[in-house]
Amino acid sequence: MTESSSSMANAVPWIVPRAAYIHIPFCAHHCGYCDFAVVTHQDQQIDLYLEALELELQRLQTPRPVQTRFIGGGTPTYLSLAQLERLLAMLQQWLPLEGKVVECTIESTPESLDAEKCQLLAEAGVNRISIGLQSFHNHHLSTLERLHRADVVDSVVVMAAKFLPHRSLDLIFGVPGQTMEDWQQDIEHAISLPIDHLSTYGLTYEKGTPLWKQLHRGQLTPVAEDIELEMYLFAMRKLQECGFSQYEISNFAKAGGSCLHNEVYWANHAYYGFGLGAARYVHLNRELNTRSFSEYLRRCFRGEDPTFQRETLSEAERALETLAIQLRRARGIHRTEFQIQTGYSLDEIAGDAFSPFLDSGHLQDDGTSIALTTTGKCVADSVIAQIFSRIRNTSQWSLNHFPSG
Repeated sequence: MTESSSSMANAVPWIVPRAAYIHIPFCAHHCGYCDFAVVTHQDQQIDLYLEALELELQRLQTPRPVQTRFIGGGTPTYLSLAQLERLLAMLQQWLPLEGKVVECTIESTPESLDAEKCQLLAEAGVNRISIGLQSFHNHHLSTLERLHRADVVDSVVVMAAKFLPHRSLDLIFGVPGQTMEDWQQDIEHAISLPIDHLSTYGLTYEKGTPLWKQLHRGQLTPVAEDIELEMYLFAMRKLQECGFSQYEISNFAKAGGSCLHNEVYWANHAYYGFGLGAARYVHLNRELNTRSFSEYLRRCFRGEDPTFQRETLSEAERALETLAIQLRRARGIHRTEFQIQTGYSLDEIAGDAFSPFLDSGHLQDDGTSIALTTTGKCVADSVIAQIFSRIRNTSQWSLNHFPSG
């Protein structure tokens, strides 16, 4: 992460990052379904963490212009006004926004946002906010251990709209006890608000989380798979009718409202990552920072690299990874773009592996791109996993390019 990217406009986007993720781990409470790197009851450490984060950024040696910044968490807006101002100033110093179209997103929760913070964010160049709502029903919020109540959400979104041009909401379906009617109300309520982006996530029970433990103790009953499927299909249908285009498995946006930063991930392009547990993909190398809060602080203050894990994929493995990631996009995999990015022909790699899913209606092929159909989106993880398996096990290409075992 020490090479200059001053010629960003001419740089190859899957090698030189044009996006940066910054992790702020602090939260008022660690929700029962969350498996992210989160820190609670450590407010006295926030200033120390910001100092450590700046030390990590200084390892860049020179400022790195980017087109998108994404400040995630945790709950970045849990920080005080002064702490937010400090954070945004250091990001502008080390990761200045540069380009014809730039985006700076910050994640938030309804209870951590107020007008003063919104004004500060806008003045510092933040132009997009993603609010973790999850549900408009208080009993589902309680199940998910969210701190806010549903009746505060409308006023918070309206307030944010006065300062920030792009607003996104997150909703979760498949919450124990959630009915189809509950979910329909959530979708309809969300799109009645001044937003241009909506993310809909099926609840996952991440191993080791409190919600996962409750499930395995028999303390809750998951929503039936057929009901979850019906919920997802309703979201796709209703949001399309209301002007929200689905551009990724879980993400919908009005015209001009898609998340440019996340599109970098879904193209399998390069990105920086800073902070506790942050991942990055720089110059074809994947790295992951330590998730230990004390270890992150210790390493940064000793002038050490906080990286916990490194991986360099072969060209063939990167091509297969690109295939899997890009298939999650509504536009799918563009053959020419894929070959330019990976150096491999898509059909050479996976033509035979696609065939059964084209026949079954899970994939569609217009000659230029291959993409998931509506049916395929409903079982995307399974389809992608099976394509992976077929390529690795049956493709002559894989036998020549992938290491055994």
